[in-house]
Amino acid sequence: MCGIAGFWNARAEDASEHLKTLAKAMGQAIHYRGPDSDDQWVDRDAGIALAHRRLAIVDLSAAGAQPMLSSCGRYVIVYNGEVYNAEDLRQDLGRDAASFRGHSDTEVILEAFSAWGVEATVKKLIGMFAFALWDRQDRRLCLGRDRLGIKPLYWSLQGKILLFGSEVKALHTHPACPKELDRNALASFLRYNYIPGPYSVYQNVQKLQPGHMVSITLQGDGSLAAQQTAYWSMSEIARQGLDQQADFSDEEAISALEEILGDAVERRMIADVPLGALLSGGIDSSAVAALMQAKSTRPIRTFSIGFHEEGYNEAHHAAAIAKHLKTDHTELYVTPEEAQAVIPQIPTYYDEPFSDSSQIPTYLVSKMAREHVTVVLSGDGGDELFGGYNRYFTAAKYGRTLFSQPKALRQLESAAFRALSPNAWTKLSGVLPKKYRPPYFGDKLYKLADVLEKSKEDFYARLVSAWDQPNDVIIGGREYSGPLWDQSLKSHIPDYIDRMMYLDTITYMPDDILTKVDRASMAVSLEARVPLLDHRVVEFAWRLPQSLKIREGQGKWILRQMLYRHVPKNLIERPKMGFGVPIDAWLRGPLRDWAEDLLSPQSLQHFGLLKPELIQKTWRDHLSGHRNWQYHLWHILMLQAWCRQWH
Repeated sequence: MCGIAGFWNARAEDASEHLKTLAKAMGQAIHYRGPDSDDQWVDRDAGIALAHRRLAIVDLSAAGAQPMLSSCGRYVIVYNGEVYNAEDLRQDLGRDAASFRGHSDTEVILEAFSAWGVEATVKKLIGMFAFALWDRQDRRLCLGRDRLGIKPLYWSLQGKILLFGSEVKALHTHPACPKELDRNALASFLRYNYIPGPYSVYQNVQKLQPGHMVSITLQGDGSLAAQQTAYWSMSEIARQGLDQQADFSDEEAISALEEILGDAVERRMIADVPLGALLSGGIDSSAVAALMQAKSTRPIRTFSIGFHEEGYNEAHHAAAIAKHLKTDHTELYVTPEEAQAVIPQIPTYYDEPFSDSSQIPTYLVSKMAREHVTVVLSGDGGDELFGGYNRYFTAAKYGRTLFSQPKALRQLESAAFRALSPNAWTKLSGVLPKKYRPPYFGDKLYKLADVLEKSKEDFYARLVSAWDQPNDVIIGGREYSGPLWDQSLKSHIPDYIDRMMYLDTITYMPDDILTKVDRASMAVSLEARVPLLDHRVVEFAWRLPQSLKIREGQGKWILRQMLYRHVPKNLIERPKMGFGVPIDAWLRGPLRDWAEDLLSPQSLQHFGLLKPELIQKTWRDHLSGHRNWQYHLWHILMLQAWCRQWH
């Protein structure tokens, strides 16, 4: 795992040392992604400079250092990630092991690029990666990103200058980086809590999309031109999977999943440094830990984090599973003060606005794990692939009933739910037994009221939105349309729940979940590997009938059945709990002064992005307890905090 950066200045006449100095500064901006070493490579005549920060994982020797030159001398690469079938590819290349300088995966894929070509090689890779490959012969720069978007890559092309890097701050260091905010992207941020790809916080800086490559070449007029192509398409995988559903019995399907996921886990256990697993106690992380332990000859290391606040703590569940699996388990209980101390660091590591509040515990568990290991496996991806989010089985259970009602009746029901304030409904729910009493009952009823007023096609959009009308909040911006509003999806993916899972996989997963994990783990120089997002597992999941994912109102059916082979059912079965922190109470308590400062009319007017009157009203409603606006406000606070540091 590493950090990469660089530029191509086709009009440059700078000395090599100047090019190298600029590239080194870009790499230094993301030094925590690769604290073990750094180096740069420049081609003065072309105006190319490549920078690399190394976190040594496989082949710790100098033979694995980057930037790396191919044995033929034609190609130079900087690369971030891990390719888990490198040894298979080494054999396929048909070269004697002695002809390789070392045993790094970087060298293998570089030699494969040289032997087979870039696109043919990328299609063979099993892993997570982002790379920049300079072809010295054809004077072509190729940027590539893995299929699911596990590793990030930003790029910006302006006439004769191209910039790229693992994070925005690497580009930001270069004097040619655009600095004009994209207000349309910020409007989208207020809906989702992340900036959706391919956009970024800056105009003319974009994320390379998952499964894509872009080839940059020099034109006759001296400008640079980019051609972007997809080498793997989630859309095609979904369509093919739905058209060619596997004919499995239940037991056959469970065994097939265990085999393919087991291989994905085993491949991700290859490292020349200490390795462990993040264990929350949920289905996904428990499945990964169970398969790791089954394939290990000694206790694996597992790590979990706990909170003293009831309703936010799964550490005791994780401890029980670790005890059953006989792992070497470490847990850390975090005080509110320790969790809140992370907040000022968020704009540094999430260097464009990002407001999934689980970024806090993700950072804390990563920091704790890094004290013991350099690599962890995590369970991210299971919800999107196997129907784990509440919205899926809520839609399966209630969707047809809700939307089969006449619109007038739904509007009456919506009005009835709004007859009392959310706070009053929550107090009334106190008469219910605790296990039937959902948290924030009143807010959930109001969200249901919103859903009832809309069409079935708006159901998903409402569920994934914070600010439902972000254009009314941002000054001078209009949100981008994106896949959420793509009406053609209905013909390609007819079933509504399948469509929800697909949309989550191409939007929420890369731009929220994987961004969160990448930045939190890399902030402490920890490599996080995600076996459930092995592309072979993804393709397998889309060939499964929905009945193997959601059954009897419960998600991840097949993943649960596989896990029961390793862990007793009573340790697993419990209501789903998000990996979060009590933002609502913190904003009314210990974070109130911090929030008041960022949400003051003076602060809002200073940056000129948000409409102060609406934000102030939302803040007053939250403080009074009339509404729980924690997520809406967290979006605003993270945007304001980001502006204070970067704008």
